[in-house]
Amino acid sequence: MIDRLRLGARALPWVMWCCVLCSPVVFLTSCATGTSGSAMNSDLLTDSDEPDTRKRARLRLELAVAYFDKGQTTDALDHLKQSISADPNLYEAYNLRGLIYMRLNDTQLAEESFRRALSINPKAASVQHNFGWLLCQQSRLAESLQLFGSALSNSGYTDKAKTWMAQGLCQQKSGQTTDAEASFLRSYELDASNPITAYNLSLILFQRGDLVRAQFYVRRLNNSELANAESLWLGVKVERRLDNRDAMSQLGGQLKKRFPQSRENAAFERGAFNE
Repeated sequence: MIDRLRLGARALPWVMWCCVLCSPVVFLTSCATGTSGSAMNSDLLTDSDEPDTRKRARLRLELAVAYFDKGQTTDALDHLKQSISADPNLYEAYNLRGLIYMRLNDTQLAEESFRRALSINPKAASVQHNFGWLLCQQSRLAESLQLFGSALSNSGYTDKAKTWMAQGLCQQKSGQTTDAEASFLRSYELDASNPITAYNLSLILFQRGDLVRAQFYVRRLNNSELANAESLWLGVKVERRLDNRDAMSQLGGQLKKRFPQSRENAAFERGAFNE
C-alpha cells in the first residue's frame, strides 16, 4: 500500500477501506448458454442453462472468496485452483488469483493473473481497478492511470468512488497533487464516508494552506467512528494553524485517550507539530 500514513493501515476501522482496493470478486449474473435453437436462445437464461462445470467452478470460487476475506490465503488458493480446473474461462477466478498473489507480494504472478482475466473479459472494470492498483504500487503510473480510466468509463461499473480514490493515491504518490485533489473530490462526491479519501483530501489542502477546506473534511472524519490517530493528529495541526486552541486541545485529548501509544500522540506531547 502507498504508505502507512496515507492509508491509515494501523487503524483497524480503516482496513475495510483498504480492502476496497482488493475488491471481492464481482460475480456475473449472466449464464453461459448451452442450448440450441432460436426459440431457446431468446429465452431468459436461468440456472439450468449453466453447464455443470461452470456451476462447480463458481461454487469453488465462492469458497475461495470466503477464505480470502478471512485472511486464509492458502485455503483460498486451494479452492481457486479447483475453480480454474473446472472452468478455465471464468475471469473472476483470475481476478481473485491476482488479489491473492498481491497479498503474497508476488507481483509477477499477480500481473499474469490480471492479464489473463482481461484476456477473457477485456471490459471487466473490477479487474482493471485491481490491476491498476498493482501497477501503481510498482510506480508504473501511466499504465495504472490508463486502467483506472478504462474502469471509470464503464457506465455499468458501480465502484467508481473506490477507483477515483485509488487514482488519487497514485497521483499523490507521484507528486501530482492537483490531479490527486481532483480525483479525491470526485471520490468524495460519490462516497463521503470513505475515510481514506477524506483524510488524503484534507492532507493535500492542509499542505497547500487551504486551511478552512482542510478543516471541513478532517472534522467530518474525526466526528465519525472511523477517526484514527493520523486523522486526529492532522485535525490538531489544522486547528493549530487556524488558532482554534479549544478545538486543538479537544482533539489532542482524544488522541491521548484513544491512541496513547501512537507516534502521533508522542509527537503531540512533544509539541512536534511539523512532523
